[in-house]
Amino acid sequence: MTLKVGDKAPAFKLIDTDKNEVTLANYQGKNLIVHFFPAAFTGVCTTQLCTVRDAISMYQNDACDVVAISVDLPFTLGKFKELQNLNFTLLSDFNKEASAAYGAIYDSWILGLKGVSKRAAFVIDANGVIKYAEVLESAGDLPNFAAINETLASL
Repeated sequence: MTLKVGDKAPAFKLIDTDKNEVTLANYQGKNLIVHFFPAAFTGVCTTQLCTVRDAISMYQNDACDVVAISVDLPFTLGKFKELQNLNFTLLSDFNKEASAAYGAIYDSWILGLKGVSKRAAFVIDANGVIKYAEVLESAGDLPNFAAINETLASL
């Protein structure tokens, strides 16, 4: 399924690094940036999430929040968050449901691994409508942070 601007964002229910259940509905009334990434502790994923970390004041405030989702276990994500000093919520999509719902999942990735999240970015407005959608085929590419920033500025 390919999501596009104007679509209603698919609901999700995932586990964070503190083992709490987090849903899309938790962010109702706020803009939300959702980053998908293939795997913790890999080079481009670290760059992606550290870019968010370093610009957190733009992404996490009274009007906006940010989450990052991968199929890694919550425990792995917790250690990754700690070591990279990430200052936003990481969510485990171990069952691959959110990645599939957002069209951000590889059927087959490197080394024959199946069901790994694609690198992707979505901006969801306070009403749950997608205002920006980018799903990358190459795990070596980064999301277009300038376009994400422009979308946020327009909300």
